[in-house]
Amino acid sequence: MVPVNPITSALQQMQVMANEAANPESLDSSASVSSATSQVSFTELLQQSLAKVSASQASASGEMHAFELGASNVSLNSAKIDGAKAGIMFQQSLQIRNRLVSAYTDIMQTQL
Repeated sequence: MVPVNPITSALQQMQVMANEAANPESLDSSASVSSATSQVSFTELLQQSLAKVSASQASASGEMHAFELGASNVSLNSAKIDGAKAGIMFQQSLQIRNRLVSAYTDIMQTQL
């Protein structure tokens, strides 16, 4: 499975929209519909990303719980590393959310 980078995908979508806006006469309604269906929507990417963060946190929590119960196949090092990875993923998603809110606020304050 190839990992999807939501930032790259969003950038590609913005470039396609910019090209369409720059050349409105070259648009074909059937072509734009087929290109829109072949790409993953921003909402789907966001949901996948949040699901991955949630799964990482659940996995880290389960591993830490197993270590606390004395499971022989779980080491403290792996439990702490997985917990740190989950924390970093959460902080990354929080920063992305903050930037999206900031961009939305800037757009809403733009004078027309």
